[in-house]
Amino acid sequence: MKLWSATSACGALLAARLAGALELNIDDNESIKQAASTVAFEMVSYYYGNESNGIPGLLGDPYYWWEAGAMFSSLIDYWYYTGNSEYNEITTQAMLHQRGAHMDYEPENQTKSLGNDDQAFWGMAAMTAAEVGYPDPPDDQPGWLALAQAVFNRQAERWDNETCAGGLRWQIFPFNNGYDYKNSITQGSFFNIAARLYAYTGNETYAEWATKTFEWSQQVGLISNAYQVFDGTDSAINCSDLNHIQWSYNTGVYMLGAAMLFNKTEGQTQEYWRTHVQGLLDGARFFFYENTNIMFEIACEPRMNCNVDQQSFKAYLARWMAGTAKVAPFTHDSIYERLRASAVAAAKQCSGGETGVTCGTRWYEGAWDGTYGVGQQMNALEVFQSNLGDLVPGPLSNSTGGTSRGNPAAGTGAENSGGGGGGRAGASNPITTGDRAGAGILTALVVVFVLGGAWWMVA
Repeated sequence: MKLWSATSACGALLAARLAGALELNIDDNESIKQAASTVAFEMVSYYYGNESNGIPGLLGDPYYWWEAGAMFSSLIDYWYYTGNSEYNEITTQAMLHQRGAHMDYEPENQTKSLGNDDQAFWGMAAMTAAEVGYPDPPDDQPGWLALAQAVFNRQAERWDNETCAGGLRWQIFPFNNGYDYKNSITQGSFFNIAARLYAYTGNETYAEWATKTFEWSQQVGLISNAYQVFDGTDSAINCSDLNHIQWSYNTGVYMLGAAMLFNKTEGQTQEYWRTHVQGLLDGARFFFYENTNIMFEIACEPRMNCNVDQQSFKAYLARWMAGTAKVAPFTHDSIYERLRASAVAAAKQCSGGETGVTCGTRWYEGAWDGTYGVGQQMNALEVFQSNLGDLVPGPLSNSTGGTSRGNPAAGTGAENSGGGGGGRAGASNPITTGDRAGAGILTALVVVFVLGGAWWMVA
């Protein structure tokens, strides 16, 4: 039996089904909430981890572990934007079950295939829970803030100065394919968490790590002078060449981190981050279709060759753009112009399947394109509920009412020391194709892409 009550969502779904398509009036907040409720219900229908034979927090094939963390983060956002708590129970259960024995989002059931970016998506979800005042875990569990701090501490230990003068490797364990790859989502997620921890706690160490990570990303070329954010580079060639594919979530993850630092700094430092926020926002124009404000994944949507991971990337750009608008007000109007147009387009795409409200991928087409899945539902959910941003307060901090329990030393105990997998049960088991986790491109093609270039995919 499901742990959540679906009465109101069932009513919304039935009404939408009878209407034959999802209806959205972007100027009516109740209409936006209704649309969010409808797509959230269908998204959660893919989740069975809370049933008697399920594992809390796992979506199962074809979805990797990280995307489940991303989905539960969208449900935390759902509570934040709409005030609807119907999914809180399964969300809290999942977030705590997947934290792992060491309270750092390195659970044993993911040991063989754990990437830094995978772990970071759960850490960012915990950070969001702290920032929005999501209900705290029971007293015998670590707070959301402490879980995010544990992820930060674990990853700071893995900063690799031996190649490329710094950066984090994509994969945590050296026996995994992709261990040599240093990609933007890994650096950007670490930067994002560090910036937000600084904003929440005021601890300058987090700001120093955030600045270090952002500047390393620029120096190695992951962030270009024109604020293009490229997918990654390879430590096996000392980061001497780049994979030039651009994904929307890479731009978004850096944008929110820079915006948080802008919000919490002053003077020249604030202007430094303002420049980066504006540059990344300008660079994000790449992910809006032709002369419209409709978001799309340019590297794969035109040819309909997005993989399961990539089908969810628009959700994160929408999520982080909305967060940016909240803490960097100078971006507000430009961001909401895009979020409003994208939401209207997404609603037209949510017109398929047996329910008549299943969401597809290519919002710019104006009708359901036949695709479906967690990613498509999450994309629509985040762009709908992001349009409620003006109704909710900005992110909390220790000085503005934040109550999440923290632990600056989380993740640094002797059992967690050494980085790279020291002391982790199961770490000696070799990875298999079926275990592959991580977001972005296929690891088997990494070196081919880096050495040969992939400009043709985004031409």
